[in-house]
Amino acid sequence: MTQKAKSRQEIAEEFGISAKTLSRWILKEKLQIPQGLISPKDQELIYEKFGKAISK
Repeated sequence: MTQKAKSRQEIAEEFGISAKTLSRWILKEKLQIPQGLISPKDQELIYEKFGKAISK
């Protein structure tokens, strides 16, 4: 499980996309992700929906 909160930019970089594209994906899938840093719990929702990104 993920240990710390991350920014949208950090998560987007894991997927090799921009933060704006990540935000579009989240909106399209109607995920309820609050603004600001993304908690470990919400990160798991993102990874479950879009697959586990490759960490750098």
